[in-house]
Amino acid sequence: MSTAVIEIKNDVAYGFLYQLERMNVLQILSRQQTQNGNGQLLSERFLGALPRERADELHEELNKMRKEWEKDIY
Repeated sequence: MSTAVIEIKNDVAYGFLYQLERMNVLQILSRQQTQNGNGQLLSERFLGALPRERADELHEELNKMRKEWEKDIY
């Protein structure tokens, strides 16, 4: 086996790579898409970007939308 370094040009490529990994064609060693250029996780970078009240409202709305998917439409 050999190791290759690649540059991802767009997010669609990640889907292809994950499919190849599932088919056992390749193994993804480093998942750097969750980090920005200085190594900080995006979750850390954007922590506190929304006020707590607005975040709670969005969380509530997402839960309502998820429950809609569980309803039968026929």
